[in-house]
Amino acid sequence: MSIRRNAFIPLAYFWLTALLLCLAPAVAAIELEQVRPGFPDATRLAQAEGDYPAQAVYAGDTLLGYVFETDDVAPIPAYSGKPISMLVGIDLQAQLTQATILGHEEPIMLVGIPEQRLTDYADAHVPHHVNEKLRVGENLDAISGATVTVIVLTETIMRSARRVAAERGLIPDPLATPPAEVRHDVFEPADWETLVGDGTIRRLHLTHGEIDAAFVGTLAEGYASGAAADSTFIDLYVTYLNAPTAGRNLLGDIVYEQLMERLEEGEHAIGVMASGDYSFKGSGYVRGGIFDRVEAAQGTTNIAFQDRDHRRIVRLAIDGAPRLTERDIFIIRNEAEFDPGEPWELGLLVRRAAGPLETEFVRFNAHYSIPERFIERAEPPVEEALWVQVWRDKTFQIVVLGAGLAVLTAVMLFQDVLVRYPRVFAPLRTGFLVYTVVFIGWYALAQLSVVNILTFVHSLMGGFSWASFLIDPMMFILWSFVAVTLLLWGRGVFCGWLCPFGAMQELINKAARKLRVPQFELPFAVHERLWALKYIILLALFAVSLHSLGQAERYAEVEPFKTAVTMRFQREWGFLLYALGLLAISAFTHKAYCRYICPLGAGLAIPARLRLFDWLKRHRGNCGTPCQICANECEVAAIHPDGRINANECHYCLDCQVTYHDDRRCPPMVKRRKRYEKAARASSSGGAVGTFPADAAQGSQAKLQRIPTLQEE
Repeated sequence: MSIRRNAFIPLAYFWLTALLLCLAPAVAAIELEQVRPGFPDATRLAQAEGDYPAQAVYAGDTLLGYVFETDDVAPIPAYSGKPISMLVGIDLQAQLTQATILGHEEPIMLVGIPEQRLTDYADAHVPHHVNEKLRVGENLDAISGATVTVIVLTETIMRSARRVAAERGLIPDPLATPPAEVRHDVFEPADWETLVGDGTIRRLHLTHGEIDAAFVGTLAEGYASGAAADSTFIDLYVTYLNAPTAGRNLLGDIVYEQLMERLEEGEHAIGVMASGDYSFKGSGYVRGGIFDRVEAAQGTTNIAFQDRDHRRIVRLAIDGAPRLTERDIFIIRNEAEFDPGEPWELGLLVRRAAGPLETEFVRFNAHYSIPERFIERAEPPVEEALWVQVWRDKTFQIVVLGAGLAVLTAVMLFQDVLVRYPRVFAPLRTGFLVYTVVFIGWYALAQLSVVNILTFVHSLMGGFSWASFLIDPMMFILWSFVAVTLLLWGRGVFCGWLCPFGAMQELINKAARKLRVPQFELPFAVHERLWALKYIILLALFAVSLHSLGQAERYAEVEPFKTAVTMRFQREWGFLLYALGLLAISAFTHKAYCRYICPLGAGLAIPARLRLFDWLKRHRGNCGTPCQICANECEVAAIHPDGRINANECHYCLDCQVTYHDDRRCPPMVKRRKRYEKAARASSSGGAVGTFPADAAQGSQAKLQRIPTLQEE
């Protein structure tokens, strides 16, 4: 049995290898066909080395450019919380050649906006350069109703293209740390010993014994000079002269200033001084040649010096300097991209004969790092988060929304005062509803949706990221405000004040009542049973989302928000008839959709049960039994016949609170007013014990007699 199993294993490997070989050409052909829109002449692809996976595109042996998938380079979460997957191509001039959408899960595009519009938007990025500042609404046409999606798409294309182009050397790396700047305002008078001691001047001291040991094992081992092992071969000093503390002390003020004036921007001067038996310049140096015994190095860059880079130091101006037979300045040109803040080294090449015609070289390095007090380091660039850019671009919208939410907060906090003045409160509420429809809805497109709840729940279940929620500042601010008001007062603050579609229904119903359109209300028992419908819809959508969030987003079209608000009624006739039908019903039955269908309202009502405050006042012992005024006038029928307010269904319009304080309509307040008026009449006939303020009873200008307190509630 084991023999047969062992024989089967090589056979399995053979068939698996054969299968992979058969599939390989097909995979390559598919990939090659994908890049042809951007590279029509492409004949093959090859993997390009680097941190970011990219394919080099060739026509024969000629490199045309690179293609890559954005998910591997810059996966930026979009409105759905997941990135938009794209295939992007760039040529050798760092220009975009293609931007093909491979897949996405944007709910606004799943149902509502034709996919071709997003495809056309992506194509509009070609042939822009990767360093261009492309902005939606400026050099790119926006897609109405999908602002966040297109902003993320543009940033995904441009950010990933810049990263790949920088890694391939097509553009300077935008994230490279800028070189340090020399602080020319820092100067400390010092002598030679001080500068050597603090590292401003670095020393390389080599003896003949050290040189002989370095050549051991080479052909030049037998060609030692014969000098004493402890005698000086070379005593070399090196410093960075651009720093005033080094340059001014060594050269003097005049020579230092002349040297700085001769240097172009980005050029640097180093001082090299030495004494001993070995010359760092060498006797074989000729004019127009290259110094072959010294070179600077920083990182992977080696810097050779020519005669045009050389200046002699005639005299050192510093005190305490040793006798130095060679004193020279070497200039590092800007092509070397030298960074004075990074460590560098001066290499000394020691040459020794290894025969009649042969020589050997050994390199010794003088390492140098400038003292930190002489330089100022720039902050390393950080790639700005997309949400920060979006928030900055939407400053106006954020300010206006913040002002509106501040007004609403004031209304909630001072509701007991406002409802006493119906002539002020009524136009204030109507004006706020118009603001909600026009600004929050149609202008800012900040209509909250049950899709947001489903997306949030799924993000908590795995892969939560604040960036996906911060990408839309208006939605983030609104959701934050709604979350706070849910805990304070319940769902009614949003449903009654901040929902654009709800505001549309209420404004239509107000106009219908002005025109005396008949209103229809279901019996309370039926109405109460229909409340459950929206919770059933919410649970059904959540159940579908567990299987497929995309499918749940399609079924979430039970909300007419996308049609009426986000798309501004610019949709297919089926969706349009549905939204207009619900608005038409609201003219006869106040907010029928909100009361019975809205899954968003149901989703908000569940956490709203944890609310902290119940500020809606009732007259105990009067409201509901026998008085039914508030219950009959509540437009969403959230008041039970027994007088209780169902906070889960209340839209916090505060109409019941206006009635509560109205001493002409509310029976308990009418009784109170009549007692005040009776007391006022009694006081006018004399025998008053005390007085009430003149405004204690509306419509009375008399001084009122203080009467014993009655139990009214």
